[in-house]
Amino acid sequence: MIPRIIAPQISAKLRAGGKAVILYGARQVGKTTLVRQVLSELPYRTLVVNADEAEFVEVLSSRSLARLRELVAGYDALFVDEAQRVPEIGLNLKLLVDHEPNLRLIATGSSLLDLAGKTQEPLTGRAWVYTLYPIALAELGAQMSAFELRRMLDERLVFGSYPEIFSLVGHADRRSYLRTLVASYLYKDVLEIGGVRNSVKLRQLVRLLAFQIGQEVSLSELGTQLGMSKDTVANYIDLLEQTFVVFRLAGFSRNLRKEVTKMQKVYFWDLGVRNVVIDNLQPLDMRDDAGRLWENFVIAERLKLLAYSGALGSLYFWRTHTGAELDIVEEREGRLYGFQVKWGQQSKARLPQSFLDSYPGALLGVIRPDDLSYLLRVE
Repeated sequence: MIPRIIAPQISAKLRAGGKAVILYGARQVGKTTLVRQVLSELPYRTLVVNADEAEFVEVLSSRSLARLRELVAGYDALFVDEAQRVPEIGLNLKLLVDHEPNLRLIATGSSLLDLAGKTQEPLTGRAWVYTLYPIALAELGAQMSAFELRRMLDERLVFGSYPEIFSLVGHADRRSYLRTLVASYLYKDVLEIGGVRNSVKLRQLVRLLAFQIGQEVSLSELGTQLGMSKDTVANYIDLLEQTFVVFRLAGFSRNLRKEVTKMQKVYFWDLGVRNVVIDNLQPLDMRDDAGRLWENFVIAERLKLLAYSGALGSLYFWRTHTGAELDIVEEREGRLYGFQVKWGQQSKARLPQSFLDSYPGALLGVIRPDDLSYLLRVE
């Protein structure tokens, strides 16, 4: 069992009570396991409800305080798993928060797309919201030395960091798991909840995005390749982002004309998913995309760390029309930090003086695999 960083935070919020706890995250990322572990360490008699069970769903969507009270009578806590499947779950949780103040409430959901819409307005001011990602390097760092982390880095860049991957030994089992994950879960929320009917186009789009990690994405070009409108492509990417498949990085600018800001980059939350989408689980020394995998990994891990630590920080890329660029610009606590991300020890990193000229006081650096500190702690 790999301890999850946010487990103590969720435990503390449940102990405090008074609000619901909402935990988002992709399917198979470990939400149910985390909640069960937290609850097992708390002294609460808990009713566990899976949203596939019709009798419970009918009560949890009833808007009837009497029926809700009857459901939770004798329990100290209520855990609703995959709550996005319950109609009007937000309104019903609101009733319980308002009228059963001693009842601890926690719900999980695999899609911001649907569950947020069902809970955000009813539970405004009445919920603590968290997101769980694939296993973070910082979570592994709590159990491993720096040497051990660097030694297993190649595996993370090829097979990703879904919890199940860590219990599998051998290339064949890992490949089988990732193929099943992509086939059974990756598109499920987008297709079911997002109302996407053309699954073939969606899969083709994900494959194109997988080939373009680290590059600026043109919605018009993607639309031309797929025979779709620019707006439809944008909508599909938004759905993929809301279901925790990909995330976008915008260009950084202070409205200087020379800076590129209209384009975005798209990265994957998990590189195992990305690699199986393009049918390439070859070792790094047999690939030509190791540098881009490392860039994706660094950015995703830093975003996880910022989210889990509660730090107020945002990530961007930076490029000028004259060709100066930084892979990462982090804006945090009123300061700017710029980085080039380099995989090979021999690859040269050019840190642009023009960035320092435009933003005096910024700090620049290079992120290489031999120093993982940027991914393990927020200074």
